[in-house]
Amino acid sequence: MEQLEVISWKILDAIRISASKTHEVIGDIDTNEQMAVFCQVDEDYIELYYSEVESSYIRHFEDEEEFFSAIEERKGDFGQEEFGSPEYFTDENEYGDESSSENFDGYNIKEDGDEDEY
Repeated sequence: MEQLEVISWKILDAIRISASKTHEVIGDIDTNEQMAVFCQVDEDYIELYYSEVESSYIRHFEDEEEFFSAIEERKGDFGQEEFGSPEYFTDENEYGDESSSENFDGYNIKEDGDEDEY
């Protein structure tokens, strides 16, 4: 494995765009302040590491086995080995049951004896 520190994210972005395949994206630069993109450029296996607090770098792996073990290691570093990406708002009907036969028209939570006191 070889590692090269980079100063500009533009270099990382250019490599990511030219990659023939992206295998895994771990982390989120907006929430975690770091992100690792594991991609393949032709027959080369590469990690692009973006960071707001540490040095960003490019890692080149010797073979596919080393590459995939680095993905699992990075998931452990970021705490994502047991959890997948959160899927927010997956079901629109989650907050109500449209098929329910209950009718709440005219329902008032206030009881008859309650009066507002100010």
